[in-house]
Amino acid sequence: MRAEAQNTVEDIRKSLTLLAQRMDWDTARHRLEEFNAMAEDPDLWSDPERAQKLMRDRQTLVDAIDTYEGIEQELNDHIELIELGEMEDDKTVVAESEAALKSLRDRAAQKELEALLDGEADGNDTFLEINSGAGGTESCDWASMLARMYVRWAEKHGYKVELQSESPGEEAGIKSASYKISGHNAYGWLKSESGVHRLVRISPYDSAARRHTSFSSVWVYPVVDDNIEIEVNPADIRIDTYRSSGAGGQHVNTTDSAVRITHLPTGIVVTSSEKSQHQNRDIAMKALKSRLYQMELDKRNAEINAQHEAKGEAGWGNQIRSYVLQPYQMVKDLRTGVETSDTQGVLDGDLDAFMAATLALNVSGMSRAEAKADE
Repeated sequence: MRAEAQNTVEDIRKSLTLLAQRMDWDTARHRLEEFNAMAEDPDLWSDPERAQKLMRDRQTLVDAIDTYEGIEQELNDHIELIELGEMEDDKTVVAESEAALKSLRDRAAQKELEALLDGEADGNDTFLEINSGAGGTESCDWASMLARMYVRWAEKHGYKVELQSESPGEEAGIKSASYKISGHNAYGWLKSESGVHRLVRISPYDSAARRHTSFSSVWVYPVVDDNIEIEVNPADIRIDTYRSSGAGGQHVNTTDSAVRITHLPTGIVVTSSEKSQHQNRDIAMKALKSRLYQMELDKRNAEINAQHEAKGEAGWGNQIRSYVLQPYQMVKDLRTGVETSDTQGVLDGDLDAFMAATLALNVSGMSRAEAKADE
């Protein structure tokens, strides 16, 4: 087998190793048998919530086993075909199998990343908030560029995007915006984007064409599942209604329908500005519960909690990623070192490489911490 093909095989085997570790392959079959036995219990559905959770967990395990075995079988089949083709000097068979191995490597790598999304809320929908930092029009324009970038990313992945609220800048861009992004693993992927994002460019708003640095913050938190109970004491919240600004003409909101909820113990503020005040109360309360749930998740994860508490202002020293458009082209993630010169691609939503690297870094970091704790 040629060296290139051998390297491809090794890459696939590494992905298989990680997949096996994430599902605890040594006990997977035994756990599936236990799930099957519980599923056959005639009293199972007397508790619908427990039954639904069991069936979801069972299906997740079945999918993981099928994925692992499918990749392993394909790998072995193509290795055998290459060996057979080399023995019979059939270059066509060898070339086709080597091409198939490359495709399999890509699929295995994707499944490897998906296997890392096993956090408590990773599979949930997510809220994404963008806030401009200091810098007036420059930062507001940068915030709108970030909003476009994330909407593009979500649409490319087939996610549903709903604008929850938006505050326009005085001259251009936005001061803030909140989105709900719905789809499988939306929170798991986007959670790595929380932090301050820094832009360096020649300002289109500066008549002297000087270079400017702008900051905007992005914060991501999961939509709380109906099965997760988050209690909010009515005495702990203040609900305000106000007249939201529209786009003008027939779109101007002429009633005080927008809703702002302030959670007094934590200072969390959420808003919604749809047409119906009743709808806005419901949306804002769900957003508040999600924020409170995110705080609870942060407490359970020391690393995430440290990032959350240290986020500070959207400015120097707090950024997670730099987007440099002048004097050269580069986007660099300061946590992982991943960088690219394709700045336009990134601003058009090509963020997977950054998300994957941060996700892998967080998982390996937690694994090291767990291993140290076991020593």
